[in-house]
Amino acid sequence: MSNIWASIFTGSLTLGQFLLAIGTSMLLGLVLSLVFMYKNTYTKSFITALVLIPAVETVVIMLVNDNLGVGLSVAGSFALIRFRSVKGNAKELVAVFIAMTIGIICGTGYVAIAGVFTILLSLVLFLLTITNFGALSENERTLKITIPENLNYDEVFDEVLKKYTTHYELDSVKTLTLGSLFRLDYDITLKDHAKMKKMIDELRVRNSNLEIVCARPSTNRDEL
Repeated sequence: MSNIWASIFTGSLTLGQFLLAIGTSMLLGLVLSLVFMYKNTYTKSFITALVLIPAVETVVIMLVNDNLGVGLSVAGSFALIRFRSVKGNAKELVAVFIAMTIGIICGTGYVAIAGVFTILLSLVLFLLTITNFGALSENERTLKITIPENLNYDEVFDEVLKKYTTHYELDSVKTLTLGSLFRLDYDITLKDHAKMKKMIDELRVRNSNLEIVCARPSTNRDEL
């Protein structure tokens, strides 16, 4: 082939071209899945899907190559079935879109471009993972304080929170055990996470020694 960037489909589809496109798409899907598995939470079914989605997309695009718009619509529907019934985070959705794009490129015959695309996107994903890009600070916490129903919570904890945090905000108030208890949820930024126990000890004095939870912010925030 004189031009590696050209489509391998130069005429009628042959068995060799079909196998090359399918094989390349599955191989690139495997590369993507291996990169995604590095330091990420995943399930076996999702990783299997990342390997197979490009091949499925490739076949769909090849079969409807006379109408690329229809092919893209059908392929996109297949790729997003997972997110109609199961919650997925943003990173999983990006991985599915990358897998879908690999299949589309291979389905149009541009296997070399698909390879370069996969390597570049996988490299970016890998670098973002190892550098922990976008991660919250160690001092970002969610504080949950349980209080009795007769305690006025408007300012009772302000003194302690001002002492140990650079920022705090009451996010929600929830009743517990038929209203006999309340739970206050705060988003806080600690001045020094090493002093977290001292902060909790001082809060316990003011909430009648009821339950207090200080934890990292929930990852549910990036669910789609």
